[in-house]
Amino acid sequence: MSRTYLHEHTTTTAADALAGAEVAVLPTGSVEQHGPALPLGTDLLAARAVAETAADRDDAVLLPPIPVGVSAHHRQFDGTLWTDPGTFEAYVADVVASLAEHGVRKAVVVNGHGGNSDALRRAARGLRDDEVAFATPWNWWANLDALIDEELDTSLGHADAVETSVMLAVAGDLVREAALEAAEEHGADSWGTSVRGAPVGFDTIDFSESGAVGEPTEGSRAVGETLLDHASDDLAALVDWLAERDVEDLWPKGHK
Repeated sequence: MSRTYLHEHTTTTAADALAGAEVAVLPTGSVEQHGPALPLGTDLLAARAVAETAADRDDAVLLPPIPVGVSAHHRQFDGTLWTDPGTFEAYVADVVASLAEHGVRKAVVVNGHGGNSDALRRAARGLRDDEVAFATPWNWWANLDALIDEELDTSLGHADAVETSVMLAVAGDLVREAALEAAEEHGADSWGTSVRGAPVGFDTIDFSESGAVGEPTEGSRAVGETLLDHASDDLAALVDWLAERDVEDLWPKGHK
């Protein structure tokens, strides 16, 4: 499979690639703590792995990944990087808008970090309202709830069995498997903490000593490969749907 990113082209070969492209695929993630066992780039690596499965399509162009996201809530853990939500929103919008100047006005943002979601939605709405581009934000796990429950008897946490499984499948050499037990022992059972329904834990350190949420020891490479296969199928179907649409039909109805 070809995995040529746009930044690996020359301007001459990029012209050919863009001429046939209907949809841009943009991976976004984060560089943030994922406990003592998983790499800081877990969210980026997962999003990139899924996005790259669309790279061999003639009707898609794979954009350079955006590594750093909205992660200030992990800031107490060493190595975490973050950007302001407004900065992230504007940056993503600029990247998509710049590609629209080359004639590709539809995009899927393959996101690997939940903390990016609000900013991505705002960027997408602004691009659409201004009729610059139609960019749909898509978390790679968005359609996998039933599969995750079936395979792992859980839901998505953080540095948990799901993310451990995916990292074992795509970057096993970066997983410190000997540290999985400590991550789980000093982690949390669920995300956040509240009193009478009111959130009182805003940073991960408020409720998880290790930074993990869930049961990372339950992860496996086989499950990770299964999850990635299904996510890749979902992305292919999404790109198919978007490629078939006229961008003019995607603008807000009644928009003047």
